[in-house]
Amino acid sequence: MVTKMCAVIIFLVMFALIITDKFERHLVTLGCGAATLIVVFGFCMHSMDAVVETLNVHNIFTLGFWYEAGSASESTGGINWATIIFIVGMMVMVEGMAKAGFFRWLCMAIAKLVHYRTIPIFVTFMIMSSVLAMFIDSITVILFLAAVTVELARLLKFNPVPMVLAEVFCANLGGSATMCGDPPNIIIGTSLGYSFADFITNTGVIAGISLVIVVVFFYFCYRKQLIQSEGSADEKREYPSPASAITNKKDFAVSTVIFLVAVVMLVTHAQTGLTVAFIGLFIAIVTLLFSWKDAGKILKGVDYKTALFFVGLFVVVGGLEQTGILVTIASFIEKISGGNLKLMVAIIIWVSAVASAFIDNIPFAATMIPVIKSLAQTTGADLSVLAWALSMGTDIGGSATPIGASANVVGTSVAAREGYPIGWGTYCKANVPATILVLLISTIFIWLRYC
Repeated sequence: MVTKMCAVIIFLVMFALIITDKFERHLVTLGCGAATLIVVFGFCMHSMDAVVETLNVHNIFTLGFWYEAGSASESTGGINWATIIFIVGMMVMVEGMAKAGFFRWLCMAIAKLVHYRTIPIFVTFMIMSSVLAMFIDSITVILFLAAVTVELARLLKFNPVPMVLAEVFCANLGGSATMCGDPPNIIIGTSLGYSFADFITNTGVIAGISLVIVVVFFYFCYRKQLIQSEGSADEKREYPSPASAITNKKDFAVSTVIFLVAVVMLVTHAQTGLTVAFIGLFIAIVTLLFSWKDAGKILKGVDYKTALFFVGLFVVVGGLEQTGILVTIASFIEKISGGNLKLMVAIIIWVSAVASAFIDNIPFAATMIPVIKSLAQTTGADLSVLAWALSMGTDIGGSATPIGASANVVGTSVAAREGYPIGWGTYCKANVPATILVLLISTIFIWLRYC
């Protein structure tokens, strides 16, 4: 009991310090991660095995970490180094693309396409974020969309925060539509043997319906700010040509090809067996090789604080895993659901959503998979229905807070780095109601279609 209390207290302290924004987030999670290793695993558990399992360094040196054949699943125990390597790799790619002028070109092209009007840009970027996140990891989508948004905001003189928040939510929503969109879906799909087509015909339908409603919701949520920005636009002003944003045509072409290769590799990684860790490292190496003259600048521009944030966060969550807190939450669902499929679906969606809003949804999804397997075996419920409920609960629930999903952390980090910090109050004001709205849609849809 003391061990569990210590793990929970450390988590709550970390959570409180992150909310206050008095210290940099990566310092908070690293400090709390160190406390977990020393206090929980050292003094309370006296377990070196728990330390080794949570640090999970040995997994990097296994073949399965880089290449997985058949139905093997992504490693999720302790620190998820695959996620961290993938994020850093994509950051390197994004820096390379930015150096070549790709994002500024995209910014100018979109602005010109919609005649430099703020409201059409706002709507277009939401839809773009969701659609792209269906095919490539939502982290990658937010990495470059947030950068484009900041560039566009500086040109057109509007506040990019509402747009970044809407993009983050839509990226998570789009990621819920397919197996390769969000990390929890990758875990669910590879663990249970579901394909890209299985997700797109089930969770994809829910995401499509929700997207229409969410676009309308965010429009009315930020309507006053959008109208003010729209009214301040100067139609007579001469804007730079998109082509002028390209600093080097060769680098631009190479970076575009690398990006397309990354997209193809991510979409097909379940078939090729290449893990997200391999893809991230490969893309980073290729980017640095083709931009070797500017490799130092590219590496310097990578946001390592975000990677360190994840390291500390995974360690703290590892404390909750090792002490059985997450298993207790999962067992709670199994005990009170009984044999009622509607009740099971509702519990899985909402409990997963609430937990994923505060605990990284990757380890929680991994913890819940054996629970829904057990539920399906003991109650006769369709496993796929429970899987779709888990997918929507973890993916959408993670949208509610800045630390609930990887895309949230990356999006807010990019905005803060560019001089637009997003506090918890600002983030939650719009994204919590949007999360509840989509969860209601998901629950009703699954009830009507499967129960």
